[in-house]
Amino acid sequence: MALIGIDLGTTNSLVCTCRNGEIILIPNQLGKYQTPSVVSLTDRGLIVGDAARNNLILSPEKTAASFKTFMGTSKAYTLGDQSFLPEELSALVIKQLVSDAEKFLEEPVTEAIISVPAYFNDSQRCATKLAAQMAGVNVERLINEPSAAALYHQLTYEKKDGCIMVIDFGGGTLDVSVVECFENIVEIIGIAGDNHLGGNDVDNEIAAFFCSQNGISVESLNPEEKAALYRQAEKAKISLSSADTAKMALAACGREYALVLTNEKIGEICGNLFARIKKVINQAVKNCSRRPLIKDVVLVGGSAQLKALQDYLKGLFGREANVSPDPGGAVALGIGVYAGIKLRDGDMQDIVMTDVCPFSLGVGARHNKTDDTVYMETIIPRSSMLPCAREKMFYTLYDGQKALNFKIYQGEQYYAENNLELGELTVSVTPDRAGNQWAKVTFMYDINGILYVSVKSCTGEVKEKEIVNEKLRLSEEELEKSREKLTHMIESQLSSDANELIERLVALYPFASPAQKEYMGFIISNLGSAYFSGSPIMCRKACEQAEEAAERLESTISCEVDFENILSNDDDDYDSEYADDEEE
Repeated sequence: MALIGIDLGTTNSLVCTCRNGEIILIPNQLGKYQTPSVVSLTDRGLIVGDAARNNLILSPEKTAASFKTFMGTSKAYTLGDQSFLPEELSALVIKQLVSDAEKFLEEPVTEAIISVPAYFNDSQRCATKLAAQMAGVNVERLINEPSAAALYHQLTYEKKDGCIMVIDFGGGTLDVSVVECFENIVEIIGIAGDNHLGGNDVDNEIAAFFCSQNGISVESLNPEEKAALYRQAEKAKISLSSADTAKMALAACGREYALVLTNEKIGEICGNLFARIKKVINQAVKNCSRRPLIKDVVLVGGSAQLKALQDYLKGLFGREANVSPDPGGAVALGIGVYAGIKLRDGDMQDIVMTDVCPFSLGVGARHNKTDDTVYMETIIPRSSMLPCAREKMFYTLYDGQKALNFKIYQGEQYYAENNLELGELTVSVTPDRAGNQWAKVTFMYDINGILYVSVKSCTGEVKEKEIVNEKLRLSEEELEKSREKLTHMIESQLSSDANELIERLVALYPFASPAQKEYMGFIISNLGSAYFSGSPIMCRKACEQAEEAAERLESTISCEVDFENILSNDDDDYDSEYADDEEE
């Protein structure tokens, strides 16, 4: 029975485990560590990952992505004639990751630790645990993403004692944590975040700029053209992580459009996004439980390699941020470390990690009987170390009052109604003069960020409640129905022939030209899509195409350069010799 860690990402998800003191990232069926958090409906059922991501262009109306952003909400995604909530789509991703882990580890997975953005509220955290339940996995522990990254950074690189800031810029969320490290203790002292800010927003800005420069509008594009535009924007963003320029091209509305981007231009068009990042960083420092003296800034997350962002942070801090060697995998590896701690594996058993409450928690209260306004009365302030428990006394406001009602809120706003309402409890009291009867409210906030509330009146009546959004609380019958709905996921494995072809192409990849590499990526993805479709005809055709491509590429890549004629002035000969490569 295995324990795994899951980095459930907006754009990509990863899974890991800890064995004999070693943190192991687990590959999926295609041999990749990152599985796109994308779900698509095909004629045979639901697919997850690379094959589903390809369908963002081929079948955008039957494909969903970035649904993590709306976890805990009632937003529905329609795939064909079926409707799914974000937690149901996330359950499919978790199910796929667990399946890959069980095949790799050759044993059942019974428990998982899942990461969440530090600024996920109560509903979003409950939705994440519900998604795991739907996938048939027990999740006792949720861990904040930047906390996991900080844990991995501190342990792996043997950093000295001190305070570091971890900026986790993922596909759809931004988290900033201030972390105090002392000997074997990793203590989170302040966090802030934006659950609607990430690399996807950079893609949107690039796409909008592309359209403005070419005199077209995003609204004028059909679904296939729009999906292709955003894929081009994402490819340009990734290219600019290691190059000074990137080219975009799009066939739309019966015409061909193009654009060349630079990192300087990205810095300009993303200026408003970077300003929002600065605001979150500023808030994280203000939220610290004590004044931090930060010695290092660590940048992690799938979008951390964007050079324009690194340049912005350098200007902000006056020195370069320390980009993690594996920014996309840092959170997953940190969850692996925590799994090792939980398993008491080797030296990891001695590591202590603390976390903090991301939002203030309290109840609505009126200050006097002449004022009908309900104010936020904080019981657990944000940045309180977890787990924690706090209590507060409340008294009757009117003569003859028979009960005390408490609405429970999460947030920082002055007026209670402007915060997130989590639940409600009422206890009875003996009718008496105002102020004579009372109730004690106790909040207990656990390490997973789940709240338990107890209200005890002076008459001895006690009401207790685990705060879970009622929309996210399913009976066993409802849970079983939901699991049944998600069972139509295609469980296909690539054949040995397909795996051999992929290995041949991967071995050639380092020696290929940029055009050949792009072609090889297409062939590999097409092979995976064909096998996930389950169609024998598609599988055979994909294998034949991959076989031909591998032979042609092996021949082209292995041939030696004709050095005697390399400086030929015959442009026509040059064009004809390399035309095939460029077309591929």
